[in-house]
Amino acid sequence: MRRLLALRQEQKLTTRHVRLMAQSLEVTERAVWRWLAAAERDEAAARAPGERAAYPGRFTVTDEVRALLALWKGNVAAVHRELTARAARGEGQPPPSIPTLHRAIRRDLTPGERAGLAGGERAARKHDVFLARPRGWRNQVWETDHMQAPVLADVEGKARRPWITWFTDCATNAVTGVAVTPAHPSRESVLAALRSAVLREGPYGPFGGVPEKVRVDRGKDFLSRTVTAAFDLLDVTVEDLPAYTPHLKGTVEGLNRAVESMFLASLPGYARQPRPGKRTARPKDEVLLGFEDFTARLLEWTRWWNTEHRPAPLRGRTPLEAWQDDPTPLRDVPAADLWTFTLEDAGTRTLTTRGIRFRKRDYVGPRMTGQAGIQVRIRFMPHHDHRIEVYHAATGRYLGPADLADQATEEQVGAVRKSRAARARRLRKDLEASQRERYAAVNQPEPPRRLGALTTAQAEAELAQTADSDLAQLALPDLIPHAAPPADWRTPASLAAPGPPVRYPYGRDGASAPDGRDGRAAPPTTDEDGDAS
Repeated sequence: MRRLLALRQEQKLTTRHVRLMAQSLEVTERAVWRWLAAAERDEAAARAPGERAAYPGRFTVTDEVRALLALWKGNVAAVHRELTARAARGEGQPPPSIPTLHRAIRRDLTPGERAGLAGGERAARKHDVFLARPRGWRNQVWETDHMQAPVLADVEGKARRPWITWFTDCATNAVTGVAVTPAHPSRESVLAALRSAVLREGPYGPFGGVPEKVRVDRGKDFLSRTVTAAFDLLDVTVEDLPAYTPHLKGTVEGLNRAVESMFLASLPGYARQPRPGKRTARPKDEVLLGFEDFTARLLEWTRWWNTEHRPAPLRGRTPLEAWQDDPTPLRDVPAADLWTFTLEDAGTRTLTTRGIRFRKRDYVGPRMTGQAGIQVRIRFMPHHDHRIEVYHAATGRYLGPADLADQATEEQVGAVRKSRAARARRLRKDLEASQRERYAAVNQPEPPRRLGALTTAQAEAELAQTADSDLAQLALPDLIPHAAPPADWRTPASLAAPGPPVRYPYGRDGASAPDGRDGRAAPPTTDEDGDAS
């Protein structure tokens, strides 16, 4: 615009210049001529062509308007009503019209600020610009995360949404390891995914090896003592990212979004599938995938992602081709050592004739015969309490696994689970019934009023029933009165017992001396009638 203004002042501006400027800015020629006229009157119009020229008294967004925008979640009409009401109370100047207020907000606030005032920091972050990290080399940085699949699968007759735990390489976009859990994941899921990620032998290879760094997002499973110890033994640096910063681990977050749109949305039981009608419940006749079938399909999709898919950042290459083209040497760990590294240490125990006592249960193994009395070290997989791994405490030699000695049958386990589920449902129902309170509807300001009134007799009866069940109130310390102290004790007159002193056997607080010559109490004597005296 300044160039056109200089040409016009030199009287060298032609219609061709204006036409080219209009085409480049995608506006009309008339708009360009209008901008030139405004730039001749005001220098500020040349810096921002098309904007309204500043004039004295123009309405601008103040701190008060920003606060009201945050209060009303970006509702400009509500902000205008609030400013009008304040002006009526004499708390400020009357606001401009709503269109003028809209223009001032668009002019003085950036799109990110408007989104942040309406939806918070997460909404404002969508308008930010982020720098991309350099690709680096393979196994330089891994990222890991849990993801609850939006797909219902049949897990022992119940519809559940499985959880996926995986590791991905940031340089090649390859999924190095994955683990699927029917219910909520734990540190066991992280260790299982880590083993599949590090191992490069079948069926996990060729991706794998020990990475230099792993990024996690403050998940307690990833920062547990067992997982942290495994990373320390493997000499892996763990980068704990701040909370609510998914953009700092964009590789695995992109994988979470890709697996849903490219694979999970096509499976039966997809929980976010649009449903016809008003109800969003899934059809009763919908056939769900079994957990085993779901896991098999997910692993097959992971293989396709690594060997056939060509992500845009790799510029036409598959993750496998990018991995093979990278000459960075890999650091491998033997499978036996890796299994040891990813187990939780439970300390030392003594091997007895009943086996190894761990968590109030006995474990036995085939190699324990003739070794009772030695000290062993126990390592175990979290939540897999049916088996432990046994090592010699002094030498560290692996002695083999030990299984639970008296393990219940499947029928017994099923019966216990049904009993626990019924008890949990009953308890949940009782708690909901006790906490459910109803209030009367009101059409004018008044305190809330509970429904379901009690009579005085009902209240007293319920309180009496509660008192009967209170063990502290059932205790009757005065039911059996205390015995009076002996007469030879120095006691207050009110507590002194009348009558001759009571004689006790020797040794009871020195109340009396022994009657027998051998230091023991003399035996009772009998009178002529045979009565003891």
